[in-house]
Amino acid sequence: MNEEAIVWGENCQLRYSNESFFGIADISSDLTFYNMRNIANPNSFRQVVKGLLHNLSMSVSFNPSIGGYAIGQQNYTEINETIYGIVQCTRDLSGDECNRCLQKAILDIQSCCYYYRGARVYSRVCFLRYQLYPLVEAAPTSTENKCILKSHDRREQFPVVIFVVAAILVVVVALLCCWGLTVCWRKRRRKENIESINQEGSSHGVVNLTSTSTLYQNRQETELKHTDLPVMSLATILEITNNFSDSNILGQGCFGPVYKGVQPDGREVAVKRLSIVSDQGSEEFMNEVLLILKLQHKNLVKLLGCCIDEDEKILVYEYMPNRSLDFFLFDPNRRLQLDWTKRLDIITGIARAILYLHQDSRLRIIHRDLKTSNILLDENLNPKISDFGMARMFGGNLGEANTGKVVGTFGYMAPEYAMEGLYSTKSDVYSFGVLLFEIVTGKRNSRFHLSPHAPSLLAYVRMATLERGERGKGLELMDPTLKESCSTTTKLLRCIHIGLLCVQDDLVDRPNMSSIIVMLGNESVPLHQPKQPAFSMGRLIQNDLPIDCSINELTISSVIPR
Repeated sequence: MNEEAIVWGENCQLRYSNESFFGIADISSDLTFYNMRNIANPNSFRQVVKGLLHNLSMSVSFNPSIGGYAIGQQNYTEINETIYGIVQCTRDLSGDECNRCLQKAILDIQSCCYYYRGARVYSRVCFLRYQLYPLVEAAPTSTENKCILKSHDRREQFPVVIFVVAAILVVVVALLCCWGLTVCWRKRRRKENIESINQEGSSHGVVNLTSTSTLYQNRQETELKHTDLPVMSLATILEITNNFSDSNILGQGCFGPVYKGVQPDGREVAVKRLSIVSDQGSEEFMNEVLLILKLQHKNLVKLLGCCIDEDEKILVYEYMPNRSLDFFLFDPNRRLQLDWTKRLDIITGIARAILYLHQDSRLRIIHRDLKTSNILLDENLNPKISDFGMARMFGGNLGEANTGKVVGTFGYMAPEYAMEGLYSTKSDVYSFGVLLFEIVTGKRNSRFHLSPHAPSLLAYVRMATLERGERGKGLELMDPTLKESCSTTTKLLRCIHIGLLCVQDDLVDRPNMSSIIVMLGNESVPLHQPKQPAFSMGRLIQNDLPIDCSINELTISSVIPR
């Protein structure tokens, strides 16, 4: 059995193991932390951050003279600020292994944190970080700051060993104290907030399920015990997931990993484990439980059970063998299984599920995070909407509200929600329009770079349809793999037209989901001419620039690690 522990400090790392790890690039897992403040234009910001970290990584990996450590800075002209970066590898790694570890860390940053003002990734053998303020005060200029043991005299090494052991004990005690203080602070905060949360819900007629830390603690026993939802023990969860084995991981969500599990009767399930250190994960947990218990629709994922065991919060869903829509849609080989008939069925199934949430369920529900990765596919590639952690539930006749905390995914957000915090059923309609474009074109909106004249997928759709004024030009938007299965283009062009209606700038101009269902199913229903599509963030690709070239100037400083 491998016994290992790692402690990361601000400027150091301690690690021990009963197995040798020198010269081994173990990048199987890492930790990511980020500044909770969003950046205004995440797509362009990501490119600048990527360029900075990439150049620093290449310098550290293949320039032995700088000692595996480098800091740098790069101007970000859009907000007139400077991005500071720092990368480091342990000195026992080769250049290729160092680069492999850092490149994986850069991918982790891009997948989870590129829309935040700062983030860092801790790995066993490498580290990187970016921020909008200087990360170090000054680079050491002499050998006085180096700490190198050259003596082989045991009498000289003995005080050093005592010092290292004492330092580890101090760190462990400090971590335990911090953990205890955090637990006490959370309990006191929950107790103080219970009255204010209840008053907010009653005065506005809105059930605020994205601020439910207190709601979760007070209702977890009463709500769940009065439902038919099976409550599983942690021992059962550990058994069916093989102790949360990494080999069973299906994916990684914003609030924790999703594992595949096999129950004793052989039935496969998906086990969503909420992150222990995330307050937002706890809120999302109760949000999903309370919402999905009230929902029954063939195009919504089914909740089979849950587990509440102190800090462990786990949801058990029906298993979707074909994972999510993005897994098929944006893969050059798997997308061939999605012919035009199947894609049209997926579009219709998603629309019917959203209509159920907005109108046909007992409560009006706005999902707020509709995207291809949240559309799961069963064994027959039928769509099922999942992940209700960001959803809002309305009572009475209310249909819109404001929030000071914008959550969701850039590229799928309606403009009034992204910029003003105003959300309604028309916010989901906008997201559905983006989904429709992605399904028809096979292009990912968040990474669109097809043309140097179109910074986003929405802009390209507008250029190919509205601006050119020729209806036939919309055919160039079609995924090339659909040419054989799409015998008539009338339905495809109609879907593009409906998508343009969904992403109109003014939410009043967007159709509701019941009208969209009618437009999709009845070709005799006339369609209005769409107005200007909503603003969406994107980027322009300059083809004359090399891949590793950065538009802004980059400064790299070689320093000695502390």
